[in-house]
Order: sequence, then structure tokens, then C-alpha cells
Amino acid sequence: MQIVAALKYVHSVHVLHRDMKPQNILLTGPQHRIVKLADFGIAKVLSSKTEQAQTLIGTPQFLSPELCAGSKYDAKSDVWALGCVLYELAQLRKPFDGSNMPAIFLSIMRSKPRALPS
Repeated sequence: MQIVAALKYVHSVHVLHRDMKPQNILLTGPQHRIVKLADFGIAKVLSSKTEQAQTLIGTPQFLSPELCAGSKYDAKSDVWALGCVLYELAQLRKPFDGSNMPAIFLSIMRSKPRALPS
């Protein structure tokens, strides 16, 4: 819930994180119960909620289909990436992978990840 709240806040101030991945989610505090969103190095500040970005940037396995297609994107791409993070936490593997960037992009755009374990 904390990471979802952090992402909601970031989006409410018109910022796209653009590199949501497990390495950018920090566990701190007593017993590692405080969750923080880190590494805003490639974040983008938008002028409004309706503005979109188009730069291809981020960690390939967590890119949204819009990014892979070279289309404009918005906060939904961060939500997609968070879904990929949650999938990886549950499955202990990335939902989309490949041996190179084009293969990863094709996997994201055309394949379906394995079902989560029961």
C-alpha cells in the first residue's frame, strides 16, 4: 500500500517516475516496514495531468506497451511497471523477458505472462 500511495502522490503533482522497478523501492525503518520510492533521476515533470511524454527511457523489462511501440505515454506506464514489480514479487521472475531489447519489446507487446501461483 505504501508504494501505491507514493506513486499516487507523485502522479498528483504531475511527475512520471519512468523507472519503477524493484531496485528503486527501498525498505527502511524498524523491521523494514517503511517503503520508499527512490531514484527520480529520469523522472519527468509534466505541466498537467493530460500532458504525455514520448521519450523511450527506463528499464526494458518494466516498460509499458506504449513505450515499446514508441507512442506517447502517461502515468499509466508507471502503474504498468508497478504491476510488473508486483508480478515479480509473487512469481520470483519478471513477467516479460528476452535475450535483447527487441525480444523484450516483442514479449511485452505480444505475450502473456505465466499465471501467478495459487
